Amino acid sequence: MSIGLAANADRNVALESPPEFLDAVTALRALASDDLEAVNAQIITQMQSPVGLIPDLAGHLINAGGKRIRPVLTLITARMFHYDGDNHIKLAAAVELIHGATLLHDDVVDDSALRRGSETANVIWGNKESVLVGDFLFSRAFELMVAAEDLRVLQVLSRASGIIAQGEVLQLATQKNIKTTFEQYLDVVDAKTAALFAAAAQSGALIANCKTEQQEAMRSYGRNLGIAYQLIDDALDYAGFEENLGKTVGDDFREGKMTLPVIYAIARARPEEKDFWRRVIADGRQNEDDFAHALQLMERDNAIADTVACARQFAATALNDLAKAPSNDYSAALSDLVETSVSRAS
Repeated sequence: MSIGLAANADRNVALESPPEFLDAVTALRALASDDLEAVNAQIITQMQSPVGLIPDLAGHLINAGGKRIRPVLTLITARMFHYDGDNHIKLAAAVELIHGATLLHDDVVDDSALRRGSETANVIWGNKESVLVGDFLFSRAFELMVAAEDLRVLQVLSRASGIIAQGEVLQLATQKNIKTTFEQYLDVVDAKTAALFAAAAQSGALIANCKTEQQEAMRSYGRNLGIAYQLIDDALDYAGFEENLGKTVGDDFREGKMTLPVIYAIARARPEEKDFWRRVIADGRQNEDDFAHALQLMERDNAIADTVACARQFAATALNDLAKAPSNDYSAALSDLVETSVSRAS
């Protein structure tokens, strides 16, 4: 898909409405309720350790109210293709443990203080502890992958873990760099967010032994859903509410992250505004009213609206991918997930 700085659809996007997204997630979880209960039990088992700090810190993260979208993708995809074994439970638990590990590492790298409305583990226990417990969760995830006894899935999930780490490093290279391009930004999103969405959906298809074309379609579905999801998150960071984000609105701005709204705004800035963006993003010298001014510039130049429009294009591709799957309650729920993931910004 070729999407650049010229995206111009859906200019008038209102970003105040509460999302329907949670209803779609709830419906998806209900379809996988028994499986998800087994996944949660598996996760609790994997977090156990004689070192008391490990289950305490890991439990703080895992039990902090996450939506479990990634493991549910594995469960639902497997069931959609009529899988009737139990290895999808192990794989879904592995997916969530990988996600948890990356969150612990991300919060240390980003120096984040809030995650899902609660203090981050690094604030409560410290950076060193968070990194090491993240490593512990990674190791447990790999044990579960091996236990599933499918080398194809082991390859998919292990590769995704490496890509996520690369994405974190790539984001460091683009952070505060006002010359970051759309393509470089997309590389970061592809690695940090979309890679695990793609691996989660593909794993469910692989374990069900569906057609190769369908396995690839589910990988693509997960990737496009993940990109659309992250793009909306990036838009909401400038025009959303904290209860919808699970973090403080404006965190990306304060951290100097080159997300798509910023890339659009800088590309469209007037010559006299370039110094403003250089000061607040590249130099990190921000005043109290700079966030409000940045938001005004973004609204004037349609930076947020075009970020949402870009997300909708990826969402449309995800729906096309899903058309290759069987038509049943599971695929219908996955379709709703895509549509409402972008309606969070409508």
